[in-house]
Amino acid sequence: MPRVVPDQRSKFENEEFFRKLSRECEAFVATGTNLSLQFFPANLHGEQRQAPTREYVDFERETGKVWLKAPMILNGVCVIWRGWIDLQRLDGMGYLEYDEERAQHEDALAQTAFEEARRRTRDFEERDRSHREDLEVRGLHHVVTVKNTCWQPE
Repeated sequence: MPRVVPDQRSKFENEEFFRKLSRECEAFVATGTNLSLQFFPANLHGEQRQAPTREYVDFERETGKVWLKAPMILNGVCVIWRGWIDLQRLDGMGYLEYDEERAQHEDALAQTAFEEARRRTRDFEERDRSHREDLEVRGLHHVVTVKNTCWQPE
């Protein structure tokens, strides 16, 4: 099952949901909610990073705020959330942008998965056809053998 939709850019540019979120808007965490940051995400190639870079989590850019860059797949579209959160109030500002590099990578993965599924389907159909042909040959051979041994001309 692919993780992304076939035409990600079009969906990002045309859906109201993404159009609204691509403009800078308020971001907040309600009282009692924990904001969980994953500091060791896998990169595009599946390798673990040892520490987040300042590009993704920056506590030093502005006192009292953390600036974040969070790549994700949202509704089948590769996006990056960029913004900041006030460390005291747990509110901030942010926006979504289309992640072209990740989208191309995910499209390639989806295409590979599709080709593999198509290959497995062809292999299954080939084995099934071969199996049916074998059964038909055995069935006809059995019928011919039975007729030859049971039927005797007068």
